[in-house]
Amino acid sequence: MWGEAKVIERIDWTDKLFSLKLEADIGDFIAGQFIKLSQHVGEKRIARAYSLVNAPGDDFVEVLAVSVEDGLLSPNLQALKIGDSIDISTKAAGFMTLDELPHDGRHLWFFATGTAVGPFISMMRTEQPWHRFDKVILVYGVRYAEDLAYIDELKSFKQKYPQQFELVTSVTRESCDGSLNKRITDAIESGEIEDQLGVKITAEDAQVMICGHPQMITDLNELLKERGLVKNLRRAPGQITVEKYW
Repeated sequence: MWGEAKVIERIDWTDKLFSLKLEADIGDFIAGQFIKLSQHVGEKRIARAYSLVNAPGDDFVEVLAVSVEDGLLSPNLQALKIGDSIDISTKAAGFMTLDELPHDGRHLWFFATGTAVGPFISMMRTEQPWHRFDKVILVYGVRYAEDLAYIDELKSFKQKYPQQFELVTSVTRESCDGSLNKRITDAIESGEIEDQLGVKITAEDAQVMICGHPQMITDLNELLKERGLVKNLRRAPGQITVEKYW
């Protein structure tokens, strides 16, 4: 079913990357889930899934999106102004949530590229990861430094949880102080990230959530499987939970 979402705020991170805050009734949801936004283009309804960035209980819906030049919906989303409306699914969905993780593991690893950082921010805006894990580590990869959406908020997590939270950023297309200048998978394969943090990814200690570019997910999965980590399934709990973004 579809309801109405009204734009109440927007953030333009770059000329293509933006966040929308929407006034909408989607009922209860779990951090990590997604909704769909939709418009009629001609006689056809175009709908796309967007992860929720806001925390459960917030009085708004927040999404992070990038406008794709030949996209059927994203350029129209970017053109929305405060007060404009768009259709929204009335119920969130998805299983990439902390509730789906086994209770084994001391270290929670988030791996995200681009806009896929959104669901992890939603999770970190709740108390759940901070209560469950000794370490919460976000590895966040983008092409350019300006694409690091929510970077100030992420740094504030480090201030709030100085011993518990670790943030690793990777900027591949330019040099950026404080960030790696290589693909996430290369930095995992070389051991650079773990050496930097002093934390190893092991089947005994880690729960790993991966979201973003399909090739990153595939390559990182292979690296983790070589270390003995396996996909997390309800019928067979493991250590790797994945959501592809396209």
